Amino acid sequence: MARFAVELVFGPDSEKRLAVRPEHREYLASLVEKGVVVASGPYADDTGALIIYEAADEAAVKAIIAADPYTPAGVAEWTVREWNVLMGAWVTG
Repeated sequence: MARFAVELVFGPDSEKRLAVRPEHREYLASLVEKGVVVASGPYADDTGALIIYEAADEAAVKAIIAADPYTPAGVAEWTVREWNVLMGAWVTG
């Protein structure tokens, strides 16, 4: 499995985003339970968020993102980057 750092930049319609946010968080919670989301959370200034996914490849991550309620709502732009973790608590033998 590979790790992916996915950055969200929130769009200007915060009212729409906040209306969709409970569904988005419920979706992410289901992915945490499955071990697909390693970490997730908004930036302190609430301009976006960072989500760390574990998936087979970039296509799998993009499919996961397509199913996220934020995607059809159009409330965020997503940037996907594969991330090679070299040091830290997430490094496994």
